[in-house]
Amino acid sequence: AKNLLKIKAVFLKPNDPFTWASGIKSPIYCDNRLTLSYPETRKVVEAGLAEVIKTYYPTCEVIMGTSTAGIAHAAYVSDILNLPMGYVRGGAKDHGRGNQIEGVVPVGKDVVVIEDLISTAGSSIEVVEVLREAGADVLGVVSIFTYGMQKGIDRLAKANIKNVSLTNFDVIAVVAGDEGYVKKEDVERLIKFRNNPQDESWIKGE
Repeated sequence: AKNLLKIKAVFLKPNDPFTWASGIKSPIYCDNRLTLSYPETRKVVEAGLAEVIKTYYPTCEVIMGTSTAGIAHAAYVSDILNLPMGYVRGGAKDHGRGNQIEGVVPVGKDVVVIEDLISTAGSSIEVVEVLREAGADVLGVVSIFTYGMQKGIDRLAKANIKNVSLTNFDVIAVVAGDEGYVKKEDVERLIKFRNNPQDESWIKGE
């Protein structure tokens, strides 16, 4: 959490919220691609992802990244663990062999998917379903950050997908308050947003 806040991969503006594509007003902007540009943070992230896989998915045989943000992290982590790596496209190519899974298709293999962040979990679920349909045994997902929104939690549970993240919105909010990125009194507002992003009363601290 400290690393992500330091390099502004996670940026908090509770008094001047961002507007998501959906129209939701959000106090947080997350761009974990920035971790790739900061070697110290990158090492922490990749080592953390590798450790999570060893701890929670010890039988993992193949690492698969989500397109595009998870690809680089999957490459780094597969190198640390000395495992095969591939990635899943957002859709099948309209040329060549029409691949959606790039790399060797992991039929019958224990697979872990690497995602950069999870909000409503839609993209992660799509990737897991593509891999399952191809014959892979997907053990679960590892991600750098999750919002911990109920919609995402419910969708993952319904799809029978386990996710383990290095950090989450609640931890980020508390650390941001402790480190002075936001005022201590703003932490409660941040958590209120996470509980119900559609309810904009958090903006005024109601």
